[in-house]
Amino acid sequence: MSNLTSVEEKIQVEADPLTVPAYGYELIREILIPELLGRETPDLLYWAGKRIARLFPLNAIEEAYVFFQKVGWGNLEVVKQTKNEITYHLSSELIEKRLKEKGKCTFQLEAGYLAQQYEQTKKVIAEAFEDPKRKNHKVTITVRWDSKDSVD
Repeated sequence: MSNLTSVEEKIQVEADPLTVPAYGYELIREILIPELLGRETPDLLYWAGKRIARLFPLNAIEEAYVFFQKVGWGNLEVVKQTKNEITYHLSSELIEKRLKEKGKCTFQLEAGYLAQQYEQTKKVIAEAFEDPKRKNHKVTITVRWDSKDSVD
């Protein structure tokens, strides 16, 4: 993975207004990455999502909505929240297309990103689970944490 370490490099990445066609994005995400990583793809994408969250930390978890849209991951919507768990729906035209056309697609990158952002903002260990809903053309991502299991 690229080693973005300086504040200037992060600002440059965040400020870059260029966009990537969905075809190019899907070529990398759905063909190249699984070809390189094989059956380890979901696990490694989860950890890659956590790494992205550490490189681009949020001040508040609500900033994740904007981040998801900015990077083309889709629209996040809270559907349920309890003391130690939050459930989101993730949707977009691209997600709908992926769910219709792909036999097996993963959203572990997004789940890992959310898990790490919750760890960083709440200062507790968090984990996230994805559940693609092909009929609804949405992905359910549930983030769980234990308030007693703090991050040192």
